[in-house]
Amino acid sequence: MEALIVNVRLNSLFSITLPFSWQSALIYPLMPSSAVIGMLANALQRYKDDKHPIEYLKMLEDKVEWAGSRLLSPCVIKSYIMSAITKWEDKLGKKFTNALGRQFAFTKDIQVMAIFKETVPDDIIKSLTSAPITCGDSESCATPITPPLIKTAIKENISEESLINTAFPFPFEPDKFEGVSGKGIVYMIHERCIKKGKSFPLNSYIFPIREKEGIIEPDVITIKCKKDTNIITVEDIGIIILKK
Repeated sequence: MEALIVNVRLNSLFSITLPFSWQSALIYPLMPSSAVIGMLANALQRYKDDKHPIEYLKMLEDKVEWAGSRLLSPCVIKSYIMSAITKWEDKLGKKFTNALGRQFAFTKDIQVMAIFKETVPDDIIKSLTSAPITCGDSESCATPITPPLIKTAIKENISEESLINTAFPFPFEPDKFEGVSGKGIVYMIHERCIKKGKSFPLNSYIFPIREKEGIIEPDVITIKCKKDTNIITVEDIGIIILKK
């Protein structure tokens, strides 16, 4: 297995909307799995421009074992009232806009990682350094600040109860994991982008972050994992805890 790691700098504010908060538009403070896969597929489509974007999404999802990100700098989230246009033409005096609440986040750097079941496709490296990339919606532009790295990733099953340190999101499963130290916030995320059949579940994940006086900072969580837990160790980066 190989892991693709790229550190990106947000060019401005970014907005990655929680799936169940359409009108209130609550957001994630960093990129969940689906956003990372979408970013890679979007960059690949822009670079090659020979297939529909969904085709690249399907191709990548079949190859990716795990995807996620972590903050490299503090993050601030603020709420704003946006004016949304509802009609382009109407009679004079009628209502043309609606006021909608929307959150935006600002942070300096995010580390993005995708672990592939086999090797990292060559075209992804080229696309990340040649095509525009976005974190979430099309307005949330970002720029790689380091060349994309490829690291060896080793998947293994823990045979006995162990303490694991991680800086990346992991499944919220209290019956399998027990927190020992560090802070985290639970978010519901989609692990993939494409719906398969009628099932498209939201899964609970703990993001290793802490909030103090309105500022969100990255953290490292130490977890007591029961035996038979699957983990992925990424060379020089850290440990990923997989869902049971």
